[in-house]
Amino acid sequence: MRGDDPPQPLAGGDYSGTIPRLLTAAADRNSGGIWLRSDEGTLTFAGAVAAVGATAAALQSAGARKGDLIMLTAATTPPYLLCWLAVTSFGGVAVAVNPRSSAAELAGLIRQVRPRLLVTDRGLAGLIESARLGDPADGDRPAAATFPPVLDVEEIVPADRYAPAAAGSAALTAAAVGPDDLAVLIPTSGTTGRSKLVMQTHRAYAMAGEGFPFWMELTAADRMMTTLPLFHVNAPAYSVMGSLACGAGLVLAGRFSASSFLDIARRHGATEFNAIGAMLEILMRQPERPDDADTPLRLCYTGPAPERERQQEIESRFGLRIVVGYAMSESPYGLIWPHGSRPYGTLGTIRQHPQLGVINRARVVSPDSGAVLGPGETGELELTNPVVTPGYFGMPEESAAVMDGDWLRTGDLVTAHRDGTYTFVSRVKEVIRRRGENLSPLEVEEVLETHPAVLEAAVVGVPSELSEEEVKAFIVPAGQALVDFAELRAFAADRLAAFKVPRYWEVIEELPRTPTSRVAKHQLPAGNTPAEYDAAATSASASQRGPRNGD
Repeated sequence: MRGDDPPQPLAGGDYSGTIPRLLTAAADRNSGGIWLRSDEGTLTFAGAVAAVGATAAALQSAGARKGDLIMLTAATTPPYLLCWLAVTSFGGVAVAVNPRSSAAELAGLIRQVRPRLLVTDRGLAGLIESARLGDPADGDRPAAATFPPVLDVEEIVPADRYAPAAAGSAALTAAAVGPDDLAVLIPTSGTTGRSKLVMQTHRAYAMAGEGFPFWMELTAADRMMTTLPLFHVNAPAYSVMGSLACGAGLVLAGRFSASSFLDIARRHGATEFNAIGAMLEILMRQPERPDDADTPLRLCYTGPAPERERQQEIESRFGLRIVVGYAMSESPYGLIWPHGSRPYGTLGTIRQHPQLGVINRARVVSPDSGAVLGPGETGELELTNPVVTPGYFGMPEESAAVMDGDWLRTGDLVTAHRDGTYTFVSRVKEVIRRRGENLSPLEVEEVLETHPAVLEAAVVGVPSELSEEEVKAFIVPAGQALVDFAELRAFAADRLAAFKVPRYWEVIEELPRTPTSRVAKHQLPAGNTPAEYDAAATSASASQRGPRNGD
């Protein structure tokens, strides 16, 4: 469908999907089937309904009501997942936050959100106390009236609720939860100030859950494994909701560990997993074992797309098929590889709902003029569908800025192709303007990472004394490789236009990352540093050695 086609109505009439309806429907279809698996135990679909109902009752006894914001320091564990489901089941709003937040970040979110309750665990007692006390000198202490009552997740969701024999008789509360009710707030970044909190509805999570198994060709015979955080959109919307929608099993594996990932998949019979950021590359850098492909894993969902040869190497080594897609917290409906297709290097075509038909549209817009662009042109991707976020919590100006009429501005530059696929180019804000030209850091990084001395690269813009920006490359050496910057610069110059070749170069031991393994470029050393190599300065040292093993 072209971006300028008129909007299409929802097929099938009114939509009534919610998070608790997906859970209860799964239990109605297969009450005794095992849904949740982890190293702590298992839980049937019916047992999950009982555990969520009992947890919801405990939260309501503590004062929670429909519409209340409930904050959870959400590790990827069964108690936190059941608590997250319980909050949404009675119409509360789950505000899942990174349990590795600093005390200042947590205090800032509490001041911003003013939650009714804070659900945490004993292991974070020190963090919670520090957030409560704050630093009086900086004035960042939450007011006594805004710091919520603190509940222990292990008391609200005791271990016997997800033991193998757990069944129980508690039912979900009969609260009137509608598809347009707010279900979650998703913090987009850790900050001691005001964080953007994406508001998302029950409709968004239910539709994402119904769509994901269809896009991935998953059935009730599958077991979907996630190591991703519950405080982002991927694990709850795709793995949790997707498993409920199609009746598949769900494996909670906690935090991602490359050394144990395949063994966990074997132990729990996982057939599918979602990978984001550098997860696949980190797995590939593990020492090869003869049984790497000897797992039940058959599918992996990831994005952006690896290069064709690299994708085939990953698939061959681990004996699985990669499906590439694109979405964001602001819209879980984005792009996906269509069934049976292998459009290498692309993000796929527009995803749609398996029963409701065409509900999602995309277009590419010039960031400068706002004109809708055609095939072969590069611009900002915009989406419109029924699950676009209502906005950012308490931020009307930011909410208005992310919308172009009914279209969501994704902030991502893509190129549209005549076959309906889209290729990712860069984040709009990451585009570097140099010598009157725009360049994508991703293109430069991909070239540098083909050099044998380079493990990883991150390319950023730094201030220029002339105007616009200069290009700087941070290099993580491969093992103990000697990085000769003059040689590396010549290597890049053979493969890139002159304005794309970095002027500044610096070795770094490792790239900073977000909790979802994306490179956190804002945490790289800012501007110019004494350690960098300036290709325009003849007196600079021409090489730096990578860190020794164990350093």
